[in-house]
Amino acid sequence: MTLPNRSTPSDWPELPYAQWSDALATLHMWTQIVGKVRLVRTPWTNHSWHVPFYVTARGLASSPVAQGGLVFDMTFDFQDHRLRIETAHGARRTVALAPRPVADFYADVIDSLRSLGIEVRIHTTPSEVAGGIPFEADTQHASYDPDFANRFWRVLVQADRVFKEFRSRFIGKCSPIHFFWGSFDLAVTRFSGREAPPHPGGVPNFPDWIAREAYSHEVSSAGFWPGGSGLEEAVFYAYAYPAPEGFSRAEVRPAAAAWSEALGEFLLPYDAVRTAPSPDEALLEFLQSTYAAAADLAAWDRAALEARLPQDARRTDS
Repeated sequence: MTLPNRSTPSDWPELPYAQWSDALATLHMWTQIVGKVRLVRTPWTNHSWHVPFYVTARGLASSPVAQGGLVFDMTFDFQDHRLRIETAHGARRTVALAPRPVADFYADVIDSLRSLGIEVRIHTTPSEVAGGIPFEADTQHASYDPDFANRFWRVLVQADRVFKEFRSRFIGKCSPIHFFWGSFDLAVTRFSGREAPPHPGGVPNFPDWIAREAYSHEVSSAGFWPGGSGLEEAVFYAYAYPAPEGFSRAEVRPAAAAWSEALGEFLLPYDAVRTAPSPDEALLEFLQSTYAAAADLAAWDRAALEARLPQDARRTDS
């Protein structure tokens, strides 16, 4: 029996930014604390691919991290609302996800790691955030909304699934589907294989050399962002670096997608996907049309970079 492989609008929850902006800001800082632990305990990988989280059936997970022979992972569980820290030896600690200041959460995470024999020292100023407050001093961000945290994760679950289908259509160099805690977005990036001009840098609390390494080669990138920094809604986005001539004027789909001069990328409101008759098709149309615009205008070798297998070639006999 062939099972349907498309979601329905009911699978995509409402996520109005204004109703959870304070909780979102706090959760962003919490993910930075845990992400920076992974950062200092993981070998550097190109384009900072050693730092993101990955979507799971319960939340966002670090994947295995090591301190010498001691291996552990960290998972934001948005069903039980706990940060779980577990070692390969079977030891476990949990930190509650509940209304509490960032400073309190930071101390609890560091103490929990220490109790497992894990000693870490992180840079406590938030990355990619203008005017960020060091974690140990942040009593301003202290909100948590379990309903909206769960909704946010459920959006990531659906977006991750569609992004993976989109990624499967490309055989060139492509990132995993991963969640960057600095910018607080789920992303997928395709590469042309050609070097790019040096990135200008200038990202708040983010070394220019890291930005330049991340954008060392031409990319077409897309993702999901829940909103913030003046954007009062959740959106899907797509951009190219460097943006080829005419990219901002390209015709992309669906009709709700539009170019943002302020951000320098195409935006598609999350609600336009959530309420579409087929959310998967609406999102795939956006991902494909923005990629095609970037690749065609920049003269990527699409014949060599794109998969040739039919998209329904799923084996049921293996």
